[in-house]
Order: sequence, then C-alpha cells, then structure tokens
Amino acid sequence: MIGELAKRADTKVQTIRYYEDIGVMPKAFRAANNRRLYDETHLERLTFVRHSRELGFSLDDIRNLLELSDQPDRPCEEVDAIARRHLNAVESKIASLQILQTELKRMINNCSGGTISDCRIIKVLADHSLCKNHD
Repeated sequence: MIGELAKRADTKVQTIRYYEDIGVMPKAFRAANNRRLYDETHLERLTFVRHSRELGFSLDDIRNLLELSDQPDRPCEEVDAIARRHLNAVESKIASLQILQTELKRMINNCSGGTISDCRIIKVLADHSLCKNHD
C-alpha cells in the first residue's frame, strides 16, 4: 500500500502520487479492492528519485537518468553528461553564493551600529551601485 511505501522510503504519500502522475514512478499495481500495491522495484525507484532530488537533480534529469538506467547495456556517456551538467550548475551557484557571502559580510562589517538613518546595510540595499561586486 502507498502508506507503507511512503514510510519505507521516508517520503510523503502525496509525493509518490505526484511522481506517478508525472511518470517518474511507474503506476502501482491495483488490488481487487482498487488499493495500490507496490513491490521492491517501486521502493528502489522511489529511493533513486529521492536521493537524486536530494542531490539537486531536476525531475527532467531524473527522468532521463531513469530511462538510461532501464537500459543497462548502453554506454554511460549520457549519464556522465547529465552529471557533469549538474556539477557545472552547482559550481556556478557556489560561485554566486560566495560573491553574495562576501558582499553580505562587507555590508555587515561596515555597519557602525548607529541609527537606521546612518545604516550602511540599508543604504547598500537601497542603492545597488554601492555594492562592491555589482554587475
């Protein structure tokens, strides 16, 4: 049943239904009473999706990875390309976050602790040209 699968995979029931609706998870088998029945294959697939999401892969990338994983004799070049693309995106985000971190530290360090009317943080937020790293 879907509740058992959700519990075993530490996932919400709504998430499983959503993944079924968008085709990332295969539809469950239906019992005579119309209850969804899941097997170990569903759990493995859900675990794969969940772990991939935790690593930040998009649902489209996960769908592609799953399609490729269903063809074990194929070369893994496409899988490698998807992972490299994702790594490049992560590295780009890290670089942007590091710039953001530097600017926030600079703003905070330049705060004199006076009144709001003299607050460097408020001034920088109001006038982007005061940022050291603006575009």
